[in-house]
Amino acid sequence: MTTQDRSPISFAVNVARLPKTGLPVSFDADEKQRKELAAAHDLLEVKNLHVDLDVVGWKKGGVKLTGRVRAEIVQACTVTLEPVVGTVDEQVSSIFLPVGSRLAQPYNVIDGEIVLDAEGEDAPELFSGDTVDVGAMAEEFFTLGIDPYPRKAGAEVVQSAADDAEERGPLFEKLEALRKKL
Repeated sequence: MTTQDRSPISFAVNVARLPKTGLPVSFDADEKQRKELAAAHDLLEVKNLHVDLDVVGWKKGGVKLTGRVRAEIVQACTVTLEPVVGTVDEQVSSIFLPVGSRLAQPYNVIDGEIVLDAEGEDAPELFSGDTVDVGAMAEEFFTLGIDPYPRKAGAEVVQSAADDAEERGPLFEKLEALRKKL
């Protein structure tokens, strides 16, 4: 994140001054932060947002971040555009390593290609300087918890037969013929 893209809930932690036992970080977003989050993520409203994190040193110069992000949000229904209340409840788990760390080198390299395990752990995040923005990471997990297609209970897409006939063209007919063959 660049300084102009700074997270509304930015919270920098100085890695060099991190206690050996770790640093608990807990906060609730204020009204201004909630409005900025809503605007940044195309939400109607962020009613509340609570972040609980533990920041501990990890190996040589690294930081491990664990915790939880919880929020109550209001989104527009994808069918009716009416407000839909939803919740975000995400477990946070991330590792940060300084730029240039040998630990950041990929270890699953086969024939010059990096092999990723879709179910495995995420690759470490890299940071430069002496601080890590744990608030920005909390916002990333907040984003993951937002329903991309919120739908009000009972809302259905209704399409008339006339609309359906107009949309069908030669490509649709060919696909329908293929489907019937299978």
